[in-house]
Amino acid sequence: MEQSINPGYGKVADAPLEHDNNQVSTSTIWQVITASSVGTVIEWYDFYIFGSLAAIIGPVLFGHAGKIEDTLLGALAVFGAGFVVRPFGAMFFGRLGDMIGRKYTFLVTLLIMGGATFVTGLIPSYDTIGVAAPVVVVILRLLQGLALGGEYGGATTYVAEYAPDKKRGYYTSFIQITATGGLILSISVLLITRKIVGEDAFKEWGWRIPFLLSGFLVIASYYIRRKLHESPLFAKAKATGTTSKSPLRDSFMNPVNRRLVLIALFGVTMGQGVIFYTSQFQVFTFMNATLKLDIVDSSIIMVVSMLLATPLFVYFGSLSDRIGRKRIIMTGMICGALFTAPLFYGVKAFAGPLTEITPATVDAAGKAVPAVMKALTPNIPAMTALIFCLVLFVTMVYGPIAAYLVELFPTKVRYTSLSVPYHIGNGIFGGFVPLVATSIGVWAATQPEGTFAKEHSSLLGLIYPITVALICFVVGMIYMKDIRNVRLMDERVAE
Repeated sequence: MEQSINPGYGKVADAPLEHDNNQVSTSTIWQVITASSVGTVIEWYDFYIFGSLAAIIGPVLFGHAGKIEDTLLGALAVFGAGFVVRPFGAMFFGRLGDMIGRKYTFLVTLLIMGGATFVTGLIPSYDTIGVAAPVVVVILRLLQGLALGGEYGGATTYVAEYAPDKKRGYYTSFIQITATGGLILSISVLLITRKIVGEDAFKEWGWRIPFLLSGFLVIASYYIRRKLHESPLFAKAKATGTTSKSPLRDSFMNPVNRRLVLIALFGVTMGQGVIFYTSQFQVFTFMNATLKLDIVDSSIIMVVSMLLATPLFVYFGSLSDRIGRKRIIMTGMICGALFTAPLFYGVKAFAGPLTEITPATVDAAGKAVPAVMKALTPNIPAMTALIFCLVLFVTMVYGPIAAYLVELFPTKVRYTSLSVPYHIGNGIFGGFVPLVATSIGVWAATQPEGTFAKEHSSLLGLIYPITVALICFVVGMIYMKDIRNVRLMDERVAE
């Protein structure tokens, strides 16, 4: 007999790995995965599209007065606000999901996210309605962050509670593809829309199309999701009256569960968050803002590298069912810490020299206008290979993490307990990688010539994600238990 152990709640001696979700048909599981994944991809698409269009949205919705950098920073600050509220969305919707149900909660998050994105595409410009434009944008962005805070935990928990114990890493890894899928979709839609309507029209009104498209995608996803039933484990808990009456209290006031939440945050998710956002966001910003690549070239590099790496989410999720979650996650963590900087230096080297395409001039007011520089000869295959390596580390850390998190907590507080550390680790530690790394780089650029900081200013900001990943690796190696295929906690196990 195989023994089922949960690190915080004891064990069931000689318990076979069989319970309700092991009896679910394969076709039902794939229906659940499809409905959950499609909706989650759309939610990530909605969340990322705003950041991808920040440079264009800034002047339109935040006003043309002042420097263009100010309107861009305004848009980026609002983008960041969505990350800040994600943990609050995790607590709010996690509580509802543990009390009311997984299915209904992530139906609500889908509608909120999609509705907010659709309305963003309809907001009149700053020139038309004045300060009301940025105010509405802020409100919608906060709603998006709250919705995303509830979406991941709901989708992950829902799929995991259907999946067989011995294939939980494999089946939940398909949810892990959705964040990368949403980013690929957002970049692809932007490129196609720009190509169809032209650059000038895109800046004037075409940028609204990707937002409006979300409305149609959400309607289709909602129709698919509403046909699903509640997960078997939660339905059983509700039928037997063993759901939590206060998921927040049971998650964070119970010392055993609180310890597991802290291990999940400081030993797993904050490191995963910085590796994810460094490899899929910071490197994109680095290519565009620092290396001055053409947006089409940098987008092709990102999309191709992510498409090539996407199957590895499933591979490492499945592998974790056989050899354990910890060794894969921790290997990806230490690889991210050790090799991110060398890979970034490689990307920089293969970008080629900057070429002046517009000479420096003086405008009518006598103000100097700097030359416009561009990287005209990038080695795209080499850069794609290097960024593939960066995304490879993401697949190792992220592929098995859903299975690890759902196995860590009991059914009655699973939605809340896994959502909060996940969204703090990703939304706070990970989401602010571009801002913190860029700020460090700006500071380094002001240092005296010949100093280490000055010479490496373009990449010195990587010290932030590398340090966080190293801390997480040490904590994870000490406190993370290498468990797999455990019987998902219900009241029988908790006794």
